[in-house]
Amino acid sequence: MPPRNMAKYDIAILGGDRRTACMAPIFAEKGYRVLCFRTVSIPCSPPIKAKLTFTDSLREALDAAPVVIGGIPFTKSGALYCEAESSGAAPGISELQRGIHKHQKIFAGVIPEDFRRTCEEREISCHDFMLDEPMTLYNAVSTAEGAILEALLHKDTNLHMSSTLVLGYGRCGKILADRLKGLHACVTVCSNDANELALASALGFETLHLSKLWKNICCFEYIFNTIPARVLNRRCLEKVSPGAIIIDIASNKSGADYEAAHKLNTNIHFCPGLPGKYAGESCANYLTDYVINRL
Repeated sequence: MPPRNMAKYDIAILGGDRRTACMAPIFAEKGYRVLCFRTVSIPCSPPIKAKLTFTDSLREALDAAPVVIGGIPFTKSGALYCEAESSGAAPGISELQRGIHKHQKIFAGVIPEDFRRTCEEREISCHDFMLDEPMTLYNAVSTAEGAILEALLHKDTNLHMSSTLVLGYGRCGKILADRLKGLHACVTVCSNDANELALASALGFETLHLSKLWKNICCFEYIFNTIPARVLNRRCLEKVSPGAIIIDIASNKSGADYEAAHKLNTNIHFCPGLPGKYAGESCANYLTDYVINRL
């Protein structure tokens, strides 16, 4: 790779979803030279689009810039995460490892540990978006708002005064419960953590211990799951009200028994990547600032 001051581009953006795609015009507006590889197509003014360059060559993207930005997550099923449609398969992680260069800076989310170790051995710095606490909170806001939108899109009743359950009270659970309360839903927080339940109760929410979920899940019209463990097992799903909807935002379909849900005709929706789906531009602003502050 040529020295930084001789590089043809300042930043190469690889794959990802609308979040990473929306970063490109923001960087261009700030005067950075940007090369995009398999990014999602987004609306862009002609003057800004003219400042962006696109390539179908991973090698060119990795050779052309000292800063490389990937998506959230960086990889999926052992390959670069690319939401954009393409005639070819996404590059594998081994191809990425072979193509990166000494002294490059890599920015992405959920960077695999083996890839990170390879980078450290080759004096390549890795910056994981999702290891930054403020960034994870911004991401949780977008996730919570997207989850509410998904619920309203798939059910034709109001959240106002509805009996609503939030499973889990971590980052996403806290913000989701707060947003639902703001819409005047009757929110119950379910967890097996005594501290989380105490905090939720102190903030005015009804609470339910996870061990009692299967006995009480029939009482809820809207169910939002944030727990990345199979809390929605067949025993629970059998008791879900026929008119209820489940929005599962836990990663990798880990929150529910989807085979049982299908057999039971449960109205359940797995909703990954909500920040990229509904808040790409807002997320891109946060991500862009994060990168620029570390250049």
